[in-house]
Amino acid sequence: MDYRIKSGDTLSQIAKTHHTSVSALMKANKSIKDANVIQAGKSLNIPGKRDGFDDKPTRARSSRPSARPDAKSATSGADSGGAKGVKGNPLDIAKKHLNKNAGSLKLEKKGVGADMDDNVGNKVNCANFVSACLEQAGQIKNSQHSNLVRGLQNNLDKDKNFKRVSLKDAKPGDVVSLKTGPGVDDRHVVIFAGWKNGKAEFIGSNNRNPDRTQRITMTMSNAPVLSVHHYVG
Repeated sequence: MDYRIKSGDTLSQIAKTHHTSVSALMKANKSIKDANVIQAGKSLNIPGKRDGFDDKPTRARSSRPSARPDAKSATSGADSGGAKGVKGNPLDIAKKHLNKNAGSLKLEKKGVGADMDDNVGNKVNCANFVSACLEQAGQIKNSQHSNLVRGLQNNLDKDKNFKRVSLKDAKPGDVVSLKTGPGVDDRHVVIFAGWKNGKAEFIGSNNRNPDRTQRITMTMSNAPVLSVHHYVG
């Protein structure tokens, strides 16, 4: 979960409010070098909170567009001109890790796991995972990796190799950011996997385990779409 720092906030107050510790906040936010110095307006990654889909369907009002005319016949993960980088399609890369726990994946010494940040809490790895898949596809640099949904959105907005499109025009491998709750920073990011029975399907790091830690799974959602970033290379 992201938290936007307000004027007058202290790290200890934020930790208390979100039932975590100052040290955990600092581990999850490497840019903080001094616990007594935080900047209003910056986004803070709150460890130990879920940041995406769990076993319960979202009750958010859907903003999903009507399926494309060919959506009923489209299959999950079909190529159909997907967003391939110089090293492949992020969707194909993500699918290789289906059903892995995010906590275990982060410890792998190569590929996506090596590009994921080990210090991110095991309930909030959605942007960490998607960023790593984009890195492995050669679509972004390590410096563009973000563990925050808002941060990844901003980085892709600034990258001339990406453009925003609507969900109905999304291609497998595109990056989709979703609104998952009432808060400003209740966001989740996944990779578009294609259309299945007229509905959009996504792959990402989701809160699927009983303890709400995340696992790489395929999912559908009626959560409102905040942005879809398509790689144009």
